[in-house]
Amino acid sequence: MLTVENVGHGVLDGVDLTAGPGMLVALTGHSGSGKSTLCHLIAGFERPERGRVLLDGTPTADLADWARIAVVPQRLALLAELDGVENLVLPALAAGHPAAPDRAAELLDRLGVGMLAGRPVGGGSIGEQQRVAVARALLPGAQLVVLDEPTGHQDDENARRVIDAVLDQVGQGTLVVTSTHDPRLLEHTSLTLALGSGS
Repeated sequence: MLTVENVGHGVLDGVDLTAGPGMLVALTGHSGSGKSTLCHLIAGFERPERGRVLLDGTPTADLADWARIAVVPQRLALLAELDGVENLVLPALAAGHPAAPDRAAELLDRLGVGMLAGRPVGGGSIGEQQRVAVARALLPGAQLVVLDEPTGHQDDENARRVIDAVLDQVGQGTLVVTSTHDPRLLEHTSLTLALGSGS
C-alpha cells in the first residue's frame, strides 16, 4: 500500500494519496504543478520536507531495490553505450537478483524496440529510448512502478504498446503511478490526482 500523507515539498502543499496493488494512478496538472516532484518523492529519490511517503509502512526513500520500486524518470537514465537487454537486466544484477535476458528481449520486442536489444540504446530515437526505459521498469515485476510522462514521446501506435504493457502489469497486481496529461493513458486510470495550487 502506498501512503502519501500531508506531503509538502517545493510547490506541493498538503498532498494526500492512498493507493494499493493493481491500481493505475495518474498525477495530472499544469507544468510546474509538482507532478515530477511527486514522482521523485514516491520513487524515493527525495524525502519530503513535510509529511510522509510510505510503501507498506516504510519510507520509499529507504527502499532502493527495483524489485520493490522501479522508475522511469523524465531523463530516462539509460546507459547509452549499453544495448537494450543490458540496460534492462542491469538493475536486477545490481540488486543481486537473477537476470532474465530472454524476457528482456521479449519485452523490448513487444514495445517495438527489439532492434535495440543488441545495439547501444544511444543510437535510438528519444521515443525508442523512452520505450526501452519503460521496459526496464516493467521487467522486474516490481511492487510499485513510477512513470514520469511515459507516453510523452510516442505516436499513437507506440503509445498503445506502452499502455498495453503497463495495463498488463497492473493486471498482475502492480501499483503504477504515472504523471501524465495524455488522454490516451488517462482513460485507463483507476484514480486521478490533480495537482495545482492548494494541492
